[in-house]
Amino acid sequence: MDIPGLPARRAALRLLDAVLHRGETLDQAGHNACQGIVGGPDRALALALAAESLRWMTDLDNLIDSATRLPLAPDAKVRSVLRIMLAGWLRLDTPPHAVIATALPLLVGGPKRLAHGVFSTLTKQDVKLPKHPTLPPHVAERWGEAGEAMAVGLSVPPPLDLTLRDPATSAKWAEKLGGVSLMPGHVRLPRGGAIENLEGFNEGVWWVQDLAASLPARLLGAGEGRTVLDLCAAPGGKTLQLAAAGWQVTALDSSAKRLERMEENLSRIGLSAELVTANALEWEPEAPFDAVLLDAPCTATGTCRRHPDVLHRITDRHIAEMAELQGQLLARAGGWVKPGGQLVYAVCSMEPEEGEDQARAVSLTPDPIRADELPESVEPSAEGWLRTDPGMLKWSGGLDGFFVARWRA
Repeated sequence: MDIPGLPARRAALRLLDAVLHRGETLDQAGHNACQGIVGGPDRALALALAAESLRWMTDLDNLIDSATRLPLAPDAKVRSVLRIMLAGWLRLDTPPHAVIATALPLLVGGPKRLAHGVFSTLTKQDVKLPKHPTLPPHVAERWGEAGEAMAVGLSVPPPLDLTLRDPATSAKWAEKLGGVSLMPGHVRLPRGGAIENLEGFNEGVWWVQDLAASLPARLLGAGEGRTVLDLCAAPGGKTLQLAAAGWQVTALDSSAKRLERMEENLSRIGLSAELVTANALEWEPEAPFDAVLLDAPCTATGTCRRHPDVLHRITDRHIAEMAELQGQLLARAGGWVKPGGQLVYAVCSMEPEEGEDQARAVSLTPDPIRADELPESVEPSAEGWLRTDPGMLKWSGGLDGFFVARWRA
């Protein structure tokens, strides 16, 4: 019979292996890695251990290396087990004796003794992690000086952001839910608790959406019955926003399964949209639209505070592949806008190749983003573009990293 807590550590080890050695996301790996775990708390613990190990991996590895005579191989199993042990102790406040009892059984023979020795040495030294995570070297090199400011927002998982169907009720729902509103139509809550149990869920009052992710759709304003194409629309937060703002929405995505979930959310909120399952590189509309919103597929490095696996999975090859696809999608999207209509482009990526470089290649007339369209303390760039990053609004829980630009046809 397994020691209580051991299945969660075993699952966390599988999750690290899936991310670091097979390039899977934590979400993709979660189902298989957590097979055999009974109960939500153990699954949540496994995901938390893996996520914190990835969030702080550079610093955890520095601690491990400081306590070994010979360096451990980067892909050594004992290194991953030690990362989980240290994450449990330093990030989840698990007592050292419980860490040892639940993690060492993952190893046999010499590595078990080695892990015990390294962990004991570090606990006796009462080591601490830095105030903020250190970015992996390849990420720090890509992001440069800006990466130091971004790392400030990576220390803890983000709060829960809700987008309201009716922006006029922001103050009411912030009070009801015990949160704060950073702009009309938004409520921010502390993490924790089942989303389905929050007041207003069953009534379709709100949906979960990071504040930064809500900004691209906001930039199109009130629909007043006009037509809009939401390209690459799943999981659907922006489609919900546009429909709630009075647009006639056509939501296109290549995944029928994700569109099914979007249909469920539209039904819960009491909104409607035309859902189209198609490849945006092959599909052609019957007529142009008053507006097109392209939230393009990307590396998602801007979501690193909630998905720390992107700090370790994404390479220059991934960035180049996404940039090529984004350029193709932008070229098509620009041709589907009526004269005088608007095009909004967005990616949840920190990489200039996916953001600024793409915007420079668009031949439409720039429609600069204004400061009064954004949350307080968030400013557009000199070009009229928007760049958010995890270090922004750190006093209230931060933002995901996004790039957004807008044009007129």
